[in-house]
Amino acid sequence: MESLTIRRPDDWHLHLRDGEMLKSVIPHSANHFARAIIMPNLVPPVVTGADAQAYRDRILAALPAGSRFEPLMTLYLTEATIADDVETAFRAGIATAVKLYPAGATTNSQSGVRSIETVYPVLERMAAIGMPLCVHGEVTDPQIDIFDREAVFIDRVLDPLRQRIPSLRIIMEHVTTRQGVDYVRSTDENLGATITVHHLILNRNAILAGGIRPHYYCLPVAKREEHRLALRQAVTSGDPRFFLGTDSAPHADPTKEAACGCAGIFTAPNALSCLAHIFEEEGALERLEGFTGLHGPLFYGLPVNEERITLVKRHDPVSFPAKIETGAGPVTVFEPMFPLRWMVEEPAR
Repeated sequence: MESLTIRRPDDWHLHLRDGEMLKSVIPHSANHFARAIIMPNLVPPVVTGADAQAYRDRILAALPAGSRFEPLMTLYLTEATIADDVETAFRAGIATAVKLYPAGATTNSQSGVRSIETVYPVLERMAAIGMPLCVHGEVTDPQIDIFDREAVFIDRVLDPLRQRIPSLRIIMEHVTTRQGVDYVRSTDENLGATITVHHLILNRNAILAGGIRPHYYCLPVAKREEHRLALRQAVTSGDPRFFLGTDSAPHADPTKEAACGCAGIFTAPNALSCLAHIFEEEGALERLEGFTGLHGPLFYGLPVNEERITLVKRHDPVSFPAKIETGAGPVTVFEPMFPLRWMVEEPAR
C-alpha cells in the first residue's frame, strides 16, 4: 500500500504547556489532529471551570490562522475540588473530563490526590452526570519499584474504585504494561485506555543501554520488551477499548539534559508517521483509522470527524527536524530509531 486515507485523527492525551512554549508547539498538533484532550498540569494547575475557560482561550489565541483544531479541556482533580464546579463546567461544555494525578506521579503533579477516598464524592457526581475520568495509573509509594507502579495501581486504586463506582467512565491513560492491557480487556464497559506512540517503540533498553538517553525518558517509564509487544498487539487488534493518546510532552532541552531531567517526549510532529510505520509493520494498516479516529470518539460519546487526511508512503525517508525552536528554548523531536517513510500529504488548512 502506497497511500492511506483516514478520518482526521484525534489525540486523547496532549500537553501544550502555556506561554511561549504553547505558541510554538500547538501548530504541530493542530496541523494533523482535529481535537485533543488537553492536560491540566500547568503551574498553577487548571482546577476550576474558570481556569479551564481561561486556558482554552489562550490555546485558541495561539492557534494558526484558519485552524479548526478543538481543545477539549480537563480539570485537575485535587482533594479540594468542588463537585458543583465540576458539574457546572461539564454541563456548560467547558470541561470534557477530569484528570486524576496521584500526588508526585509525574510533571507538576504535586497538587494531585494522596488518598482516593477523599475524592469519592466528586467521582460519584461525575458518574451521575456521565463525565469521564482520565487517570494517570501509577502509585507513588516509594517502596514500589518504578517498573511495577502501574500494575500495583490497578490492584490498589483502580479496581477498588471501579467496584465502588462501576458507572464511572474511566480512561486509563498511557498504558505501558501487559497487566494494564489485560485489565482493560477484562471488562466490557466503562473502561478504556490510551496508548502513546513512544511506548509502542521504546523499551527500557532504549533509555539505559549504552548510556542514559534523556530524550527517551518519560513517565510512566518504558518497560520490558514483553510489555511493548503487548501494547502493539492491543493497538493493532482493532479492540475499541484502546485509542490514541500521544502524551506528547514538550520540555526545553536544558530541563531534559540535566542532573534531574524532566519526564516527557515530544512526538507531535511525527506521531502519525510513526504510527503508520508500526501498523504497516504489524500488517494492520486497515486498523489505523480505528485507533486514531474511531475508538476515542466512541468512548467519549462524541461524533467522529468527517474530514479526511491522506498518508503517503515515500521511497526515501521523510525528514523531520531534530529540534524545534521555541521562546522557552529548543525542544527535541522524538527520534524513533528507524527511518520514517509515511507522511501526511494533506495538512490542515
